[in-house]
Amino acid sequence: MCGIVGYIGNRDACPILMEGLDRLSYRGYDSAGVAILGGEGKINICKAKGRLENLTALLGEQPIVGKAGIGHTRWATHGEPSDLNAHPHTDFSGGIAVVHNGIIENHEALRKYLKQRGCVFVSQTDTEVVAHLLRTLYEGDMKTAIIKAMGMLEGSYALGILCDAEPNRLFCVRHESPLVVGAKDGEAFIASDIPAMLSHTRDVVFLRDKELAVLSAQGMEVYDQLGEAQTPDYYHVSWDLSSAEKGGYAHYMLKEIHEQPTALQNTFKPRNTGDPQGYGWLPVTAQEARALRQISIVACGTAYHAGVFGKYVIEKLARIPVMADVASEYRYRDPVIGTDELFIAVSQSGETADTLAALREAKQRGAKVIAICNVVGSTIAREVGEQNTLFTYAGPEIAVASTKAYMTQVEMMLLIAIALGDMRGTLSTQEAQRLRREIAALPAKAEKALLTEEKLQWYASTVSQKKHVFFVGRGLDYALSMEAALKLKEVSYVFSEAYAAGELKHGPIALLQEGRLVVATLTQPQLLEKSLSNLREIKARGATILALCREDMKDRVVGEADEIIVIPSADDLLAPLLAVIPLQLFAYCMAVARGCDVDKPRNLAKSVTVE
Repeated sequence: MCGIVGYIGNRDACPILMEGLDRLSYRGYDSAGVAILGGEGKINICKAKGRLENLTALLGEQPIVGKAGIGHTRWATHGEPSDLNAHPHTDFSGGIAVVHNGIIENHEALRKYLKQRGCVFVSQTDTEVVAHLLRTLYEGDMKTAIIKAMGMLEGSYALGILCDAEPNRLFCVRHESPLVVGAKDGEAFIASDIPAMLSHTRDVVFLRDKELAVLSAQGMEVYDQLGEAQTPDYYHVSWDLSSAEKGGYAHYMLKEIHEQPTALQNTFKPRNTGDPQGYGWLPVTAQEARALRQISIVACGTAYHAGVFGKYVIEKLARIPVMADVASEYRYRDPVIGTDELFIAVSQSGETADTLAALREAKQRGAKVIAICNVVGSTIAREVGEQNTLFTYAGPEIAVASTKAYMTQVEMMLLIAIALGDMRGTLSTQEAQRLRREIAALPAKAEKALLTEEKLQWYASTVSQKKHVFFVGRGLDYALSMEAALKLKEVSYVFSEAYAAGELKHGPIALLQEGRLVVATLTQPQLLEKSLSNLREIKARGATILALCREDMKDRVVGEADEIIVIPSADDLLAPLLAVIPLQLFAYCMAVARGCDVDKPRNLAKSVTVE
């Protein structure tokens, strides 16, 4: 969600903070600000509603100079987007400045307590409570004050803190909200995500829950919630900053769609051992696989749609009942889960709050818990242990609308299904090997699927003003349609919905009318005749049909749709991975044609770290 940056060292802090905020702007925000400790020993603040350009303009008029500072891009949770509610926030004296990601759940009780002690509030935010609380607890040592505050704060938080009484130190602390710190050559940095500091250091530390870091020109010190010094674990970032830049593409989303062939290779390579039964990469033994009674796949948004795909393929190949659940609902329905059950948490960022809460619930109830995640060092990866985390290695995903992360999550679901099926004896080793060969061929076919872009650009230009789009499919194509509908609404703001094609007569067909656009995905030969029957029902109501099908099915589809997009032929289980590419491109082209901000859709954030 929001973005935090911080710097202390021997350079002017402001340009470094602004560079970091710009690299975090993909996360979504509605205001931005910086607080810098000047040479006169005073904290100076500049903040503005809207885009970073507004803050840049203000700083151009009134520059702030200093060698220590914190910055923030805010996504409103408490109080409307405004200059006043933008971060950083200060205490009543102006001597303590705070930036915050997360939600302080007991902020009302703390606000009441602090008002009784004479604190005057000027914003509607929960974050201002933290600044006043630190002031009331401060007795000459900010580290001690922060540790005391941690015992009083409820909820999730990543905090960057400046104190004018300790000008040579920068403080940060986290609980259930990501925070990365780094130090190099007399400088130290804090950030919500690696790209913000990657141009300065490749060696970073992911703070654990309730850990506090004290940064200075001399380096960093890390403490636990009891104030005991900790030995930080450094992680070396191997990918280049160019991986988090547009690389000549018009938008990050388009770049990441085109990166999917490589992402597919990177996900498959560590699991392609050459051993016909080499499943050591899966943290489930053959004995555990045979004893499994049920699998729960729990995630949010796009990752949940990958889980729905996983339900289909795991049940088909491994013959285990699979539940795909929305994480925000999972733990509130008192789920039935326990021993001899597998819980799979899916999250691109590894920081999704609802998914994290759900996996904790599953662990507490005795289930075996593993994760599918893209970000090494993330909270979910640490929570289940890296040995129990299946990293997708898709590389940094900057666009808010997920593309390559979804693709690799779906690929991972296939790999899990094959492994469990082989270990349980419901899939022959020969068939498992054949499917792995098919997966190895996917990247080349994905390159061909990308060639649909030009036609989709033209088609999107002809239908970009449609107000409603329906997506229909059967089986795996329905799972895919759910993700396609989400992509379109995310980036183009067109109202879109996915329906199982067989459900049309049970209500949705009432919404069909002359000119309404329906996108039909047809990759499953055994369901083709029934799907074509659905298309005829749609056509009879005057709707316009865009069909997406495999090359070996095209002759059967011609004449049933107004326009056809063709993807390479592939195994039934793998074809949806190729079909997702033109569906992503369709959403992208629609957004561009409608003049939308593709990489920063309104009201959305990349990583939802609060419930």
